[in-house]
Amino acid sequence: RAFAAFAAGFARACEEVVSLDGKALRRAYEKGLAASPPLTVSAFAAETRLCLAAVSPGAGENEVEAALRVVELIDLTGRMVTADALHCHTRMAKAITERGGDYLLALKGNRRHWVAHAKQQLTEITPAVAERTETSHGRSEWRQAEVVAAAEPLMPGHKAFIRITSRRDQTKPLTRLFMASTLLSPQQALELTRAHWQIENGLHWMLDVHLDEDQSRARKDNAPANTALLNRIARNILQGADVDKVPISHRIKKCAWNDDYLIQALTHMR
Repeated sequence: RAFAAFAAGFARACEEVVSLDGKALRRAYEKGLAASPPLTVSAFAAETRLCLAAVSPGAGENEVEAALRVVELIDLTGRMVTADALHCHTRMAKAITERGGDYLLALKGNRRHWVAHAKQQLTEITPAVAERTETSHGRSEWRQAEVVAAAEPLMPGHKAFIRITSRRDQTKPLTRLFMASTLLSPQQALELTRAHWQIENGLHWMLDVHLDEDQSRARKDNAPANTALLNRIARNILQGADVDKVPISHRIKKCAWNDDYLIQALTHMR
């Protein structure tokens, strides 16, 4: 809770996207349990690029339960929460709306009746449509959003179904479904579904590449959870310590080599 209060203070003024996702510590498993390493669920603010909260499942808990505890730690007023299909359920929708937020949750086959309902409405009702083509790193991607108002809510706050169709270069189109608590414009739907992936690129990638989280063998008792939390605190400090506008990898080295720079980085987050 102290970490959540510390991190949330930097993003409180921003009405932004908050992405939820779990990340496993790949090598922090006990002998014989390599297939189920410990994980931590994080809430990541896409605009400020800060980890707002992190919870590791306790005894008898799974990623779903941990994600619900993460939501309880954050003031979601005016914010849009995005998450993958594992978290598309009534308990999550209720938790987000009770905290003052909206949601955009991926919908997949684990909710087959909801999927059928979404496909039916997107077929029977003329949707609002927008599309765009983006080019990055030499690859071209076409994306289209279709949005329809939900005829009836399937979970607390539910207002709309969204279908995103994407195609990279000449590959086969990929179609994804979403449920939203507000009737988004198709342009907003394109932006928000893209923003969700900031948690992979801005948090998980940095934890693995710069802080070697997946290589950690801390596995006894609370060691994996403590390691994950400390890594996220360190990552927030490094992200905020942009006083000289150098890459994160350079900041890590400068903190190790220069005590004055380390103190400057720590005090920059006050």
